[in-house]
Amino acid sequence: MPSIQITVGSSSGLHARPASLFVQAASRRQAKVTVGRPGQAPVDARSLLSVLALAARCGDTLELTASGDGAEEALEALADLLSSDLDAAA
Repeated sequence: MPSIQITVGSSSGLHARPASLFVQAASRRQAKVTVGRPGQAPVDARSLLSVLALAARCGDTLELTASGDGAEEALEALADLLSSDLDAAA
């Protein structure tokens, strides 16, 4: 199962808007994707409440894991999304 560690790029962390954009992008993927802090239990990347509960701040490290069809592509796309400043796009 492929995984990747990323650094949260949004200046305000993974709050409502960036988390919502991430969950929407994860939901469009065929692969099952989880996200979590290294060393902790991961959560379903398609669950907004679970992603918000991570309380990830700018600069925090998160680990994305994917399985199924398109796992590698899903990881790359979602890692790029989380690494960018989604608040700047507002």
